[in-house]
Amino acid sequence: MPSTRASPPHAPTTACTAPWPPIDEDWNPAVRGWTVDWQRHYAYLTQPLADGALLKAVTAGVTRHCEDIGRWLATQQQEWNRLNTEQQARLGALGITPARVVRTRQAPAKIHVRAGRGSLPQRRDGPREYLAREGGGVPGRSQVEHLRDGSEHRTGVWLADQRQRRDRLDAARLEALAELGVQWAR
Repeated sequence: MPSTRASPPHAPTTACTAPWPPIDEDWNPAVRGWTVDWQRHYAYLTQPLADGALLKAVTAGVTRHCEDIGRWLATQQQEWNRLNTEQQARLGALGITPARVVRTRQAPAKIHVRAGRGSLPQRRDGPREYLAREGGGVPGRSQVEHLRDGSEHRTGVWLADQRQRRDRLDAARLEALAELGVQWAR
């Protein structure tokens, strides 16, 4: 009785693959060093450009066969150095250049304390009540104090945030925390 199981997949023979290179030299993009996905997006990009579309009109949201070629193009420009030389040459032949690097300004290292919800004088009641009730120690991150005025203070989260920022806190805030009994503020 013959086996009904399918034979295992095998690599295509030269007889199977011989007709393809003369028909389409890009039939196997892995040989060229990129993925089928890259090849498909590149082909989709060349189609509207061949039909007369302007390159600057291809922005994020422009699709071809349900693929966002505008977003793909922006990614190629941003990651230009990750492309191999032939990919860069092909995109360059279409007039595509690498994106300019825009340097962003770094945020200041010091935290500016604003009066209001998170300011120290108004938020000391939670840690003070916890320390008075427990007699010291560090509250867990999930500790919530129910204050006398009916509000809640997330004491554990607040103290953990202060501790993470301790290298950026000013001397007055560290002194106020030390007066509350916070060991790491001393």
